Amino acid sequence: MRTALIVLAALAAAMVVDLVSGVLVRRVARGRYRWLLDPLRHACRRPAAAVLLAGALYYALPPGPARWQPYLRHAILLILVAVGAWLVVKALHVAEAVAFSRLPSDPVTSRRVRRARTQIRPVRRLTVAVVTIVAAGLILITFRPVRLFGVSVLTSAGVVGALIGLSARTALGNAFAGIQVAFADGLHVGDVLVVDGEWGRVEEVKLTNVVIRLWDDRMLILPTTYFTERPFQNWTRNESRVIGKIQLHVDHTADLDDLRREARRLVESSPLWDRGQWVLQMVDSTPQTVVIQVQASAADGASAWDLRCDLREGLVRYLRDEHPRWLPRTRNQYQP
Repeated sequence: MRTALIVLAALAAAMVVDLVSGVLVRRVARGRYRWLLDPLRHACRRPAAAVLLAGALYYALPPGPARWQPYLRHAILLILVAVGAWLVVKALHVAEAVAFSRLPSDPVTSRRVRRARTQIRPVRRLTVAVVTIVAAGLILITFRPVRLFGVSVLTSAGVVGALIGLSARTALGNAFAGIQVAFADGLHVGDVLVVDGEWGRVEEVKLTNVVIRLWDDRMLILPTTYFTERPFQNWTRNESRVIGKIQLHVDHTADLDDLRREARRLVESSPLWDRGQWVLQMVDSTPQTVVIQVQASAADGASAWDLRCDLREGLVRYLRDEHPRWLPRTRNQYQP
């Protein structure tokens, strides 16, 4: 009878808490805390009710003479630990979503937004992993043989040292590298990178890998340790604007002023140019040709790539149709 009364009281308490919390949230949510309380209640109401019920059942069922009571009490304790971890994980997901919703969306602060997204998501994933590991450890400790083994492992400095030594080449090492990448300010979600000659945009930064969408929509997935051990190019680390450049080989007789006028016309007529800067320069020379370089800025990496392709195509067409003698050629006659 006592157990039944406590269970019924727990059910009633869970319902009352749910109703009261709903009323309070609706009243308070009209003010300045709606952005936090409303999603928190909707996400955590079920795990919170499960915690209340499991805690009431564990309290209502004291150890008794029956052989099945200790096993049932132990099972309820495991459920209590599991639903408690579920509640914490739900709260962490709400915290991440709320943090993202509070970030500004104007383009002026886009770099700070991308930096915040890059740092918040790995931290949430790491904390969820920690909560899961702690919950699993608490569950294992309730079993006597595993508890003794677990305590001996956790208190063994040699085993801990071995784990730290192996972490550099395991998934744990990638997880640590993920935290380092997130807070080292080297790359953010949305940055344009060049990795091993491949151009793409960072889609997602995880604890163990970084997902990059390449220019042809292929997905390049690299371990996070790659970005802590090898060099890579980040075109948008300081701002989203990207300066694209192309190089062409032309004959020594080419008139650079004429080419500069044509390049100016191509750049100014292109909708991809952000009206920022552009320049045409001779950057190198060989015995047969001179190397001209055209630089033009665009709003982002994708626009810069298309702008480079358009400029290269337009200048080659102009040289072929209007000044074919300026194209690279090999001279074999002797000039005194």
